[in-house]
Amino acid sequence: MSIAAPAAPPLKLPKATIDDLERVKEKAELIRGRIVYYPMTGHLPNIIGGRIYRKLADFVDDQGFGFAYTDAMGFAVPELSSGRESFSPDVSYYSGPAPAKPMKFIRGTPDFAVEVRSEGDYGPAAEREMEDKRADYFESGTKVVWDVDPEAKVIRSYVAGTVEPVVFNLGDDAHAEPALPRWKISITNLFR
Repeated sequence: MSIAAPAAPPLKLPKATIDDLERVKEKAELIRGRIVYYPMTGHLPNIIGGRIYRKLADFVDDQGFGFAYTDAMGFAVPELSSGRESFSPDVSYYSGPAPAKPMKFIRGTPDFAVEVRSEGDYGPAAEREMEDKRADYFESGTKVVWDVDPEAKVIRSYVAGTVEPVVFNLGDDAHAEPALPRWKISITNLFR
């Protein structure tokens, strides 16, 4: 009879930091000390994200206040109760100061974050992940989070401190109040 060797203790990897994340070349976020990578975006989610960004950037340019960001912008936040330390929304608006080092991430949270669903963002597990991420956004101080659904052609707008989203359908003009007063986008044009 042979005696099995005791199992080796699990390998403990060093905790990743925001500095580590800033060196990553792919879209990723820092969650519980791990760099979590996200898949490339498909055609339709990218087109829709681009349309939202274009309208948002034009508004910001006209107002002369704040910053509109495209996909993969990094926001570093103090560690949240979930362990998250960063966000990289598909589109975002930030009203705070530009970073002291302009090639680095924003140290703060977006006022408005847009998450455009990709092919893998459907089903019960994906819904739980999206709900958890929204909770993280709100814990960090984000005012409005959009869940943009290209398949259903709707936007669910979640506002900090509320339970149910405002749902924008074809024919509606979606807004991001209170994060962006006076800004709106046509749902029909967005999903054309």
